[in-house]
Amino acid sequence: MTLFNDLKDIIDIGSGSRTAKAKKNIIVLFVIHTFNFLTLLVIVPLSISYLGTNDYGIWLTLSSIFMWLANLDFGIGNGLRNKLAESFAKGDFIKAKTHLSTAYIIFAIGIGIFLLVYIIIHPFINWENILNIKHTNFPSLNGFVLIVFVFFAFQFLLRLLTSIIMADQKPAINGFITLCINILTLVTIYVFYKISILSLFTYGIVITIIPLIVLTIASYVLFKTKYKIISPSLKFVNYRDSNDLVVLSVQFFVLQVAGIIVYSTDNLIITHLYDPTQVTIYNVACKYFYFVVLVFNVFLTPFWSAFTEAYVKREFLWIQNSIKRLAQIWAISSFGILLMIIFSDFAYRIWVGEIIKIPFSLSIAMGIFIMINNWNNIFTFFINGSGKIRLQFYYAIIIAIINIPLSIILAKYFNIGITGVIIATDICLIFGSIIMPIQYRKIISGKATGLWNK
Repeated sequence: MTLFNDLKDIIDIGSGSRTAKAKKNIIVLFVIHTFNFLTLLVIVPLSISYLGTNDYGIWLTLSSIFMWLANLDFGIGNGLRNKLAESFAKGDFIKAKTHLSTAYIIFAIGIGIFLLVYIIIHPFINWENILNIKHTNFPSLNGFVLIVFVFFAFQFLLRLLTSIIMADQKPAINGFITLCINILTLVTIYVFYKISILSLFTYGIVITIIPLIVLTIASYVLFKTKYKIISPSLKFVNYRDSNDLVVLSVQFFVLQVAGIIVYSTDNLIITHLYDPTQVTIYNVACKYFYFVVLVFNVFLTPFWSAFTEAYVKREFLWIQNSIKRLAQIWAISSFGILLMIIFSDFAYRIWVGEIIKIPFSLSIAMGIFIMINNWNNIFTFFINGSGKIRLQFYYAIIIAIINIPLSIILAKYFNIGITGVIIATDICLIFGSIIMPIQYRKIISGKATGLWNK
């Protein structure tokens, strides 16, 4: 009954104190993400059996490119999240409705233009060369990519819903939506596998159309019920009144581009330096540590918009106490990562069998990456929530410039192999582990000036 009551409170817009909402979200998210992780554990070996290591590597590389676009929402998602959180904190739902309506129109126009451009240039793109495909059972990759791209384009627009939910400090709802997507995907792939409908085309359509269906249903239900008061309307579109949203979104957009280069180009680099089977090896190691990311995000996710609300209300003591708690959780999770590294070879054999061999050095580098990334996120969540992102903006540009060449140098010329790709990311992120905490302390103590306070 306690879990049910917590879930009920989370669904109610604006219910509960900031701390109470965070605690309830953490409880429900932990349960939801446990099931999310279990579904992912099953999906990975099932997908490898369904497609084989080569075609699965092709799909991972292709889907990572589309995920660039999914995250590349022109910064509108994060900008909207901050502005909605500010409006919710002040109880100004008219302002929230204006921001939301304008964001949907701007994003829809942007996606429409982007989709039109791709349709025009599509006949001149050779995806076999882009993905470095030497052999596959798939006859028409370009046509397949066009279909998947259209599905993804509609997903981009619908995923603005997640920004609204996060601004309202209800990440458990997003977790539930993700769980629905994962379960439906798992069941569908399993059914097709059992009846021997085995093809990259079928797999790709399933992976892309199920999120589209779930997000459409979720948008309809939430805008008819809990978010009816701020549901988008053409009457509330106001470009002039949303200039501050656009300015903030542009800065977040650059951060997103940099994030894509640092976090999401690994598959493409690996498939060009080696082949798609190496992408599969790399991603198995990545997904092995994903449980730690899920658990840590259970505690971290509710705090971005909570930090925005606390910063608007100048409640700095609450922010400091929250950061301390998150740092303690990070220390515990890091100890768990060390244990996962030690027992990684045994875990891989149990999970995916002897089909794939994961270098121990890759597990070490991947574990270090998760530690660094989790630590950085504690402080970037506060900095992003406060809107003081100019320093992060410049830092992101610098690491975006050096990440890809450093990955190639370490992997190819230092002969480290695919492990060198993640080591390059570790090097790029380690400096943020120093810079971001310093900025946080300056802001929270009122001593931030110049670039530290922009």
